[in-house]
Parts: sequence; C-alpha cells; structure tokens
Amino acid sequence: MAEKGGKKPVASSAGKKKAAGASKLYSVEGGKLKRNNLTCPKCGNGVYMAKHKDRTTCGNCHYTEFSTKKK
Repeated sequence: MAEKGGKKPVASSAGKKKAAGASKLYSVEGGKLKRNNLTCPKCGNGVYMAKHKDRTTCGNCHYTEFSTKKK
C-alpha cells in the first residue's frame, strides 16, 4: 500500500560529487614528489588553492589571487 505524501526514491548517484583525488594534486618526477597546485600563504602547507580560469582560490580561508592578462 502506497503512503500518502511519501517521498519518491532517489537514484543512488544523485547528489554525489567525485573528489578531485590525490592523483591530480601530486606527481612523482625523478623519485621526488611534486605538488601541482599552489599552497595557501595564509593557511600554510597542506591547504591547496583551487585553479580557476582567472584566479586561484583557497577553499578554507577564501584567500584569492587573480591572474593578470598578458598582452
């Protein structure tokens, strides 16, 4: 028997986001670890800044560096 006003079942993939993954943040070159993203100058090591089209932004403290256009 169906319930009145019941919620519809949600697909299992709805609302889930895929994480960036460590494979995009690091690379190994010549036996040494290379960090691909910049670290936040305010938060310190371990907090990486996101790369956008025209800026880099820290998700923790919202520090933003804008890139300059080259002519």
